[in-house]
Order: sequence, then C-alpha cells, then structure tokens
Amino acid sequence: MSIYQSLKEQVYEANMEIPRQKLAIYTFGNVSGIDRKAGVVGIKPSGVPYDNLKPSDIVIVDLDNQLVEGNMRPSSDTKTHTLLYKHFEHIGGVCHTHSTYAVAWAQAMRPIPNMGTTHADHLVAAVPVTDVMTDEMITGDYELETGNQILNIFNELNLSPEEVEMVLVACHGPFTWGKDPAKAVYNATVLEELAKMAHLTLTINPNTTTIKQTLIDKHYFRKHGKNAYYGQGC
Repeated sequence: MSIYQSLKEQVYEANMEIPRQKLAIYTFGNVSGIDRKAGVVGIKPSGVPYDNLKPSDIVIVDLDNQLVEGNMRPSSDTKTHTLLYKHFEHIGGVCHTHSTYAVAWAQAMRPIPNMGTTHADHLVAAVPVTDVMTDEMITGDYELETGNQILNIFNELNLSPEEVEMVLVACHGPFTWGKDPAKAVYNATVLEELAKMAHLTLTINPNTTTIKQTLIDKHYFRKHGKNAYYGQGC
C-alpha cells in the first residue's frame, strides 16, 4: 500500500464529488490535496473519466511538479495547483471545474457581484475575475501563468485567500480552494449556485445593485470569525 494512501483516498473522494454535484462532465475538472508535512500533492490524473477513476490512480507530485508516485500523467492544471499551495500557505485543497454558470461569468470576464445574503454568507467580496492573459503568457508556461493571474488579482484587490476561497479565471473558468479537498469542492458547488443566482437576478432586473455593507457584514460574520453564532459550534 502507498505511504500516501490517506491523501490519495481523500483526493479521490473529492474528485468523485465533482460529477455528483454536476460541476463537470466527462473528464473535465480536477481536485488536488496537499500533505504539507511530506511536501507532496495528490491530484487527478489527466484525461481519466470519473467513472474509471480509482484511488490508486491519484498521482503524487512534489511542489516543483516532479512525479513522486503514480503510473499516469498528473492533471494538465497541476502547475496552477502547486503555485497556489506555495503562495496560499493555509489551504489544503484546490478544485477546478467547468460548471456552467461560473464558466459563463468567466467567459464574460465579469466578477460576480454580491447581491444577496446567500453570497454574503460565504464571502464579503465579489467573486473576483482575473485579467485576460497576454499572448506571451498563453504561448509560454500557460498553466503556471494561470496561477500567476490568480495571485495577481488577489494582490491587486488586497484579498485574503482565507476569506475569499474562489476566483474566476477570465475566458477559462473557476478555481476554488479550502482547508482540505472536500472543502474546495464544497466551495466550487457554492460558487456555481452564486453564479446562477446572480445571472437570474440580473435577468429579472438588470439594474440590481449590490446589497448594503451592513447586511453583507451581518451575514458573513454570523458564520465566520470569533463572534460567529450560526450552527451548533464544536
């Protein structure tokens, strides 16, 4: 049995949640998880249908994208994942999907505005969207530059990756992350719902604006932070 069996099982289960939540079809999408003590990342192999995926198929790489264990090539998005792990030091899982509404916002190159309390329950900001890549980025180290575009927008907007666990890559699609692979997929599922709600809201009333900050703060901080009171606690 692999010494990384626990990580492989965790990453496998998170990947299988993608088709269960209808966040991607066929071979689209991927989830990874990191063992920071071991310095390795487990990620879905490239181009393998979810119906055929097994825990033993999960590929293990190091943070320099070198193969550590596995018989298949890792996801083509691996360099994006590892760059996020290097710079977002408190995250434990990353998810990339091709969910319909989130991709539509990414293709429209528009951030998803915070127009209601469902959005505010999960983040205080709009869901950010990156800049469009230059030709040099696209023809260069594309997947690495995808990660750089995410880092750039978070730096530009002074966003915390612990408070905003999702982003849209312009013309491409969503990336989400969390404390572990399961939370990364949870955030991908939430993002798809937020994208759908925002689209429907603006279809019904194109003049809808963001909700006021006091209502955003109320909903966010009753679920997050030291004074949170939503749920049953520990």
